[in-house]
Amino acid sequence: MSTVDLVVRGGTVVNAGWQGEADVFVAEGRIAALVTPGVPVPSGSHPEEIDATGLLVMPGGVDPHCHVGFTSGEFTSLDDYSQCTTAAVLGGTTTIVDFAIPRPGQSPLDAVEQRRAAAAEGLCDSALHGCVVEWDDTTADQLHEMAALGVNTIKMFTTYRGETMADEHTVLRTMKAMRATGGMVVIHCEADHIIDEAQQVCGARGEAGAEHMAATRPELAETASVAEVLAIAESVGAPVYFVHQSTAEAVELVAAARRRGQSAYSEAVAHHLVLDESVYTGEHPERFVCCPPLRSREAVNNLSRHLFTGEISTVGSDHCCYDTGQKEEYRHDVRAMPNGLPGVETRLPVVYSSYVEGRGLPVTRFVELAAANPARLNGLYPRKGVLSPGSDADIVLWDPAARWTVRSQDLHMATDYTPYEGMEMTGRPRTVLVGGRVVVRDGELVDARPGGRSVPSGPVETFC
Repeated sequence: MSTVDLVVRGGTVVNAGWQGEADVFVAEGRIAALVTPGVPVPSGSHPEEIDATGLLVMPGGVDPHCHVGFTSGEFTSLDDYSQCTTAAVLGGTTTIVDFAIPRPGQSPLDAVEQRRAAAAEGLCDSALHGCVVEWDDTTADQLHEMAALGVNTIKMFTTYRGETMADEHTVLRTMKAMRATGGMVVIHCEADHIIDEAQQVCGARGEAGAEHMAATRPELAETASVAEVLAIAESVGAPVYFVHQSTAEAVELVAAARRRGQSAYSEAVAHHLVLDESVYTGEHPERFVCCPPLRSREAVNNLSRHLFTGEISTVGSDHCCYDTGQKEEYRHDVRAMPNGLPGVETRLPVVYSSYVEGRGLPVTRFVELAAANPARLNGLYPRKGVLSPGSDADIVLWDPAARWTVRSQDLHMATDYTPYEGMEMTGRPRTVLVGGRVVVRDGELVDARPGGRSVPSGPVETFC
């Protein structure tokens, strides 16, 4: 280490598995060293110094599940890369993983190339999940080309027939191809035939509106699909990652497979860990329509236990930035509504407040769930998700004592509501660095210059 250009002093450094008092030296956008507090900088250095006294110094969050400007049916979510990443950094997230989901007639590779070009508009870095809907003679070659471009995770759906749903043969073939590239399938598991039947029954009773959302996509649809996909992955020896698991039963199926030696991982998302189906009886049930739907309070409590047991591997946001007007258009029929909730800005504060402050989740485990494991399972570690020499200097100075109330007008997502409106929070980011550059200071955006990069994913780091 010759010279440093920035020093974070006086804080408590928190990585997955370790926390302690240390100063952080930064040089040329990377972590140069973690040193004993008070160690002088190398001679010839004239760094900016940031006082982190009383703060937690954490790696920037890695959100493994963001939909930016996402089109589904006739609706497109309202943010672009600039807007989404602005909200992300203000919430303490410094890397997002978006989805390149092909539109009708578009190839998976074309979708990836189109999305990669948008990354430069961001305030922070982004990576990509590709997507396969239907297997053909070109798919294997496209997957290899995507891997060469740094896209090593492929999203698949077992629902949304006629739009993005892939059949079992396509899932199996894609898993085999990804195994060969060192990548992994990332899968939305809900059994479409069970959902279709439930929606027909609800519709016949005149109960297809937003207030009946929970009944239209039952828990059994999720567990049935998870079991089938685990069997497919086991048959070809491929790793698999399950997005937005909403029940303890689904997580436990994956955990049991992992204990048998299978590389299988569970993601939970903030809204399934905090909100429950009682919101569907409120004034704006349409604002909470998401897939899978919000579950009973008992189901939320059972799911959240696995933050503590270690069976949940990551926590994402499943950010989809629709507004109330889009949600209200088909409020009477959830089969036509856009699904998803805005959450890239609130993911870290909501989970920290509810579980670290509220229930004693170790802060090291919080970092593991929100930064380190998402980086590992997306082939981004140790460049992202850890404060370690050589890692990108994506750093969050977190104020664990900050008390505040969530208000949509105070947030920065491109929508008019938040599902957490009025919730009292403890803990939030105070200062955020992206690649060694201060972009948020004292909770305010101070550098809005686009500096985002499309970060290539290497082979995913699987673990049992």
